[in-house]
Amino acid sequence: MKLHSILMTLTLIAVPSVTMAAGPVGIMRDVRGAVQRIQESGFALAPYAFAKFCRSNQEQCADTGGDGIVELTEDRRAQLLSVNAGINRTVRPVNDAGGSDEWSIDVASGDCEDYALTKRKHLISLGWPSGSLRVAVARTRSGEGHAVLVAKTSAGDLVLDNRFSEIKPWKKTDLTWIMMQSQRSPRIWVKIGPSNDRPTLVSNQW
Repeated sequence: MKLHSILMTLTLIAVPSVTMAAGPVGIMRDVRGAVQRIQESGFALAPYAFAKFCRSNQEQCADTGGDGIVELTEDRRAQLLSVNAGINRTVRPVNDAGGSDEWSIDVASGDCEDYALTKRKHLISLGWPSGSLRVAVARTRSGEGHAVLVAKTSAGDLVLDNRFSEIKPWKKTDLTWIMMQSQRSPRIWVKIGPSNDRPTLVSNQW
């Protein structure tokens, strides 16, 4: 995935750059069983290729309502595992050609954002609310731009990554986080700030 294209300027769905209070947002537990969530630090310009994707796939960029955090029951856990493994297995990894950056769903081959969008579509079809499924942009340890799907659950923020069959808490990945979709609307993106030093207590564990 081309990081420069992710961070391109003006998009039709840009929002004003105002500071937004960080809500408790991935699993990092302290000895009391607390969890740290991804911290949102303000609005961001959506990736230009995502804006193009929304123009062609408006139903995938609509707010379906529902809770922003899903109770991670055994059924929901099984859905995450099945969708992540299934899409990773059936889609062939291929980078966009040349300088292009096209975001697509339900592809036979594609790159990281195509995996993330397809997983999101499948989980929404299983009843997951759109606000709990956020496409996020990050850098890998090697500095490469990368996109993943973050599922916001009662057990923390869990990462569905096309590079791994395992679903990991966000803090246990090799990613440096940049931005992701907001709960407010799939079309609105937010910056990802530093880790929250004050975990939110939860009872479920991944």
